[in-house]
Amino acid sequence: MKRTQQSILPDGLIRQLQDSIGSKQVSADLLDLSAVAADASHYLLTPGALVRATTADDVACAMTAARRHKVSLTFRSGGTSLSGQGLTDGIMVDTRRAFRGIEVLDEGRRVRVQPGATIRAVNTALARYQRKLGPDPASSVACTVGGVLADNSSGMSCGTIANSYQTLESMVIVLASGTVLDTADPDADDKLCSTEPELVETLLRLRETCRRPEHAERIRHLFSMKNTMGYGLNSFLDHDSPSQILSHLMIGSEGTLGFIASAVMRTLPVMPQISTALLHFPTLESATTALPALLESGVTVTELMDSASLELCRRDPRDGHIVPPSPGGDDAALLVEYHCADEQSRREAEERGNAVIDTLDLVNEPEFTGDPATRGPIWNLRNGLYTKIAGTRKSGQTPLLEDIAVPVESLAGVCGDLQHLFGKHGYPGSIIFGHAKDGNIHFLVVEDFRDRKGLDRYERFTEDMVDLVLAAEGTLKAEHGTGRIMAPFVERQYGPELYNVMVKLKNAADPDQMLNPGTIITDDPQLHLKDIKLSPTVQEEVDRCVECGYCEPVCPSRDLTLTPRQRIVVQRAIAQAHADGDEELAAQLSADEQYPVIQTCAVDGMCQTNCPLHINTGDLVRRLRAEGNSPAWQGVWDIAAKGWGPFVSAASLGMDAVHPIPTRATNTVLGAARSIVGADRVPLLSKELPAGGRRRSSGHRRGPVGRPEVVYLPACVNTMFGSAVPQEETLEFSVLSLLATAGVGVTVPQGIEAVCCGTPWKSKGMTTGYATMRRRVVDIMQEATHGGELTVISDAVSCSEGFVHELEYEGVTGIRIVDAVQYIADELLPVLPDLPKLRSAALHPTCSSTRMSWNDALYRCAQAIADDVVVADDWGCCGFAGDRGMLHPELTESATARETAQLRAREFDVYLSANRTCEIGMQRATGKSWRHVLSVLAERMVEFAPA
Repeated sequence: MKRTQQSILPDGLIRQLQDSIGSKQVSADLLDLSAVAADASHYLLTPGALVRATTADDVACAMTAARRHKVSLTFRSGGTSLSGQGLTDGIMVDTRRAFRGIEVLDEGRRVRVQPGATIRAVNTALARYQRKLGPDPASSVACTVGGVLADNSSGMSCGTIANSYQTLESMVIVLASGTVLDTADPDADDKLCSTEPELVETLLRLRETCRRPEHAERIRHLFSMKNTMGYGLNSFLDHDSPSQILSHLMIGSEGTLGFIASAVMRTLPVMPQISTALLHFPTLESATTALPALLESGVTVTELMDSASLELCRRDPRDGHIVPPSPGGDDAALLVEYHCADEQSRREAEERGNAVIDTLDLVNEPEFTGDPATRGPIWNLRNGLYTKIAGTRKSGQTPLLEDIAVPVESLAGVCGDLQHLFGKHGYPGSIIFGHAKDGNIHFLVVEDFRDRKGLDRYERFTEDMVDLVLAAEGTLKAEHGTGRIMAPFVERQYGPELYNVMVKLKNAADPDQMLNPGTIITDDPQLHLKDIKLSPTVQEEVDRCVECGYCEPVCPSRDLTLTPRQRIVVQRAIAQAHADGDEELAAQLSADEQYPVIQTCAVDGMCQTNCPLHINTGDLVRRLRAEGNSPAWQGVWDIAAKGWGPFVSAASLGMDAVHPIPTRATNTVLGAARSIVGADRVPLLSKELPAGGRRRSSGHRRGPVGRPEVVYLPACVNTMFGSAVPQEETLEFSVLSLLATAGVGVTVPQGIEAVCCGTPWKSKGMTTGYATMRRRVVDIMQEATHGGELTVISDAVSCSEGFVHELEYEGVTGIRIVDAVQYIADELLPVLPDLPKLRSAALHPTCSSTRMSWNDALYRCAQAIADDVVVADDWGCCGFAGDRGMLHPELTESATARETAQLRAREFDVYLSANRTCEIGMQRATGKSWRHVLSVLAERMVEFAPA
């Protein structure tokens, strides 16, 4: 089975798309197309054209072109879909970049959203009103509103009561014909009848068919459960007007009936009081038998974990101890929670829960708790189940996460039969978990599709699974959408007459069969076995990736070039091309990847903070950079490492020298050098770059007897780049002043001028120079800390993180490194007298402060300066990444665009961060002077603190 390659589109289609939408928004570049050929499913289709739509008109133009040329068209946003509904070999319309609008209405009781906004982003905007969306899928960090609506996704607690279907108020729809309908319009039905008379006639006729008693009964049964199999035929029962029927049919339609340009959703109140317990049962049957009583008590969440899941949890080195030992056999657990409005209702819920627990046959003696320190490990285990299997699979294997729903009374039997199927078809280690109160379970198997035997086994297993679920009067898809994976089985679940209703609906809304063909409706009984994604062995980060897309919302280059997932997909495309013997394709992709894959990655590691498998795609890019660095260039950077003190001094003098010179003149010279040496090696200058800073100096300041002492490593970046505020004291002076106030003794070691955290070498793939610097730093740290007796601090968060990594690389343990912000927050703030505060401060956390969990300390220091500390909802890594913002300023411009737009909505008294290059990047983006939080804190302490 070869990796599916780009389809051949009709002559003139690309030109028509570029003429009507814009050449920059339409791509037929093979690397672009390969990068979007995969989603979180186990399918792969390479589109023939990629349209990055920015408006609904762009979408309509793409539809017109597709219809004219008889080419398929599919919408794609977050790409977290697991059933293959986000793929195409025709035109792919990307709605992730532009359609991210969020408008909070009625004090948060409603919200107008566009399809590219993630669920987390919407809930962040609603949080200040103590509201949230109803759907709560586990992929909320990455999945978008468009996908949640198109798939009718639900989640842990919303069930069938608060999902997209139930909480939809209105939507703006773009139909295949080009008709745009806003169902909030009082005349929506009249407009629909006028512009789409045949569609309206079909809707009304199908409404009557579905309301026949025998059909209505079947529909009500299937939609009494979570059910995303086929179209939402319950719309014909629940609504009368054509516009309301159509808008609710769009929920779960997976982009096959039209485009959801925006939607108004009703929201739910956030329940601040949560109480959790883990109930451990001796058998799976005893766990499911307990469900009715728990549901009667008002439980909000009931997460089931079978015996295989629990065994995985027990092996967790961090949290496994909270799962009681197995009593032997078929044990199971229910993670139950009550979400309550206040303490009184929480106590009452716990009393009801304890009354139920007293009647149960349990292995453990559970207690309800609201303590995050206790709840956290329980949820870490539950949420980590997918990761535990997917992350340990062999290279080349594909994890398949499926979901079904059955009547709750059938749950135990179905789970047991599924476990039997795992054994019958040779899927050892497969697990079952899920939302037990809804009868909705997920199961995960691992397959190797590189061998035909794997595909045949998967086909046999699927047939047996379908028979099992349908015999239990269940639904084959509960949350993940029908997609390609279950389209061949829709008729088997609904029967020929109701399936015919779906076919007529599709034909009426999309008569040219243009929109996402093969999804939901198909004539091909083998469709689910075609276009299977292969997973060639490449490199560690690539092989572990499941292409879920969780990394994308936090990637600074996501709106400029590629995302971490896409960088990995490109590596797989290259490897598969080699495997297929297509060396021409492999060479082309390798040549084309230099700028989008390698040069514009910030290697900031933010992708790792969202990745369920903790993959840092920056490690992959650093390796690619190292492979592309010549021995001579490696040697140059090794020389720089050996002479770092003079190099830093020269860089500082250089900034002094060019600071008064107009950047246009300077960049003319630098531009010529870039054309010769390479754009990734010669920086550009910009007006906000400061003059050089002051040289670091060693010394020792003894604190009071009995007070702690630290080893302070001032960052070299503050020598290269001076302050944004003329005549401001150096950051080193500020940190020393704060430490003195806290009564902390300080040692700045000899040789500090030659010390660096190593990040410049590491990020550029300069492995030889990085090793040189690591060894020097380790020697200095071990001597200065007396083998680890003293804590090490630094004053740039990226450098503090870099020092941590240097010790890790060298295998050194026992030396504690924290950022100066964290240390000052812990040691000084508790004893600092109240200072007069500024009214407001904008705060920009950094990628390093996020990765190292120092953001809380950063926020506390900012709160000591200003009453109102604001972090933009769209905060993210600034993309400056050391010198990356000077090599590729377009990266910083793109990465900061949305954060800047939010911050410009008001003026702040001060703008704060904790890293000099990040401050420069934010100054470039906002036009404001950004300062280190400790500089401002020290300044105010000197001015206002009593002597």
